Amino acid sequence: MPEMENQTSDLDNVISQLKEKFGERASTAKSIRDHHGHGEGYFPSDLPDIVVFVETTEEVSEIVKLASENCIPVIPFGTGTSLEGHVNALNGGISIDLSRMTNILEVNQEDLDCRVEAGVCRIELNDYIRDTGLFFPIDPGANASLGGMSATRASGTNAVRYGTMKENVLGLTVVTADGSIIKTGGRARKSAAGYDLTRLFVGSEGTLGIITEIQLRLYGIPEAVSSAVCQYPDLESAVNTTILTIQSGIPVARIELLDEIQMGACIDYSKAEGYERKPTLFFEFHGSSAHVSEQAEAVKAISEEFGGSAFKWTKQQEERTKLWEMRHNAYYAACALAPGKVGMATDACVPISNLADCLLETKKDVDNSGLVAPIVGHVGDGNFHLSLLFDPDNPAEKSTAKAIVERMNQRAVSFGGTCTGEHGIGMGKMHFMEAEHGNAIDVMRLVKQSLDPQNIMNPGKILPAS
Repeated sequence: MPEMENQTSDLDNVISQLKEKFGERASTAKSIRDHHGHGEGYFPSDLPDIVVFVETTEEVSEIVKLASENCIPVIPFGTGTSLEGHVNALNGGISIDLSRMTNILEVNQEDLDCRVEAGVCRIELNDYIRDTGLFFPIDPGANASLGGMSATRASGTNAVRYGTMKENVLGLTVVTADGSIIKTGGRARKSAAGYDLTRLFVGSEGTLGIITEIQLRLYGIPEAVSSAVCQYPDLESAVNTTILTIQSGIPVARIELLDEIQMGACIDYSKAEGYERKPTLFFEFHGSSAHVSEQAEAVKAISEEFGGSAFKWTKQQEERTKLWEMRHNAYYAACALAPGKVGMATDACVPISNLADCLLETKKDVDNSGLVAPIVGHVGDGNFHLSLLFDPDNPAEKSTAKAIVERMNQRAVSFGGTCTGEHGIGMGKMHFMEAEHGNAIDVMRLVKQSLDPQNIMNPGKILPAS
């Protein structure tokens, strides 16, 4: 009992110090704490004890030092768009909101790179650099913060051509568990100097340190961009079109799959005309005008081999924007299929040669369950998603949804893949880590223990209890 009283006293003292230092930027209001206690996943909220809105790396350092001295958890928060419970404050503590760190610190047009603060969102960055003829391609759908995207190793619709955050982060500024500020990587496109700490922190989900600045690769805006839509008689035909397109070496920028349920939902939600409720592929091609046309014709020929119909393609910006808005609204369109139900969004990723078998087995499992669960996917790199719709007040439906996720992830690992291609582990997928990584997870625990011996950095995420 005395130990618990001391912990409460320490926390109260820390909260008082934070309020004195940060004033209105330190809040214990329940509504603020609740907002910071969950992301967009189905997990119920776990509230932090206080939320602090920071504006500089030095402020983050000061807070973490205070937390370290008093052994209080700290949880970084960006835009709250994560899906696997990454921002839930499982043990209370301090939520550090980086959304006000929105400075674009430098843009090096000649070297195709930039440095931004963690709260800058991807759309804001692209708006800022558009006039330079450059763009940042990683597009997870949500307008997520670049700090959060780095912390979760995000990717999205352009990954088949441009890679993920792992390939596009050159360096970081990180506040470690004792409050130290370190810089990793740099602006050089390659380095053989020492351990690759940048890759260690990218994807660490705030469990090893808090990312406050990111050095990013940029790319030239393509001379021409075209988008295309093709619909198929069945899911297998659409997937096989994807596989052959990739194996043929056609450098598509995006290949997005919607099954017939998801396509129907998108037609209704976006009031789209001229499409059927059939499995559908969305394509995007980047390059010169002639090259883009050649790519589209090559994919059209492959599509026809698998019964594809209604191959429509356009270079018009307005038409392309409408098309991709429909795709980006897929999650909300899926939820609109069953008002009052909750969407359990999950993902998996497998080698492209195993995509058809893994996806079709998953589709069969869903069809046998009685649940509505639209399928979408960044299938050009073997990544697909389910949105399982269930009644949160119906334990049987929730249990069925979780069982489908369980089997989907076990299936993906058995096919040589991963339980998550881009959503991350958070608290939702920890129990798949051993199946995927074996005894390598013991090395991960050693890294965690070395960098965060008190386990204050976003505890309860990524690594299951030993």
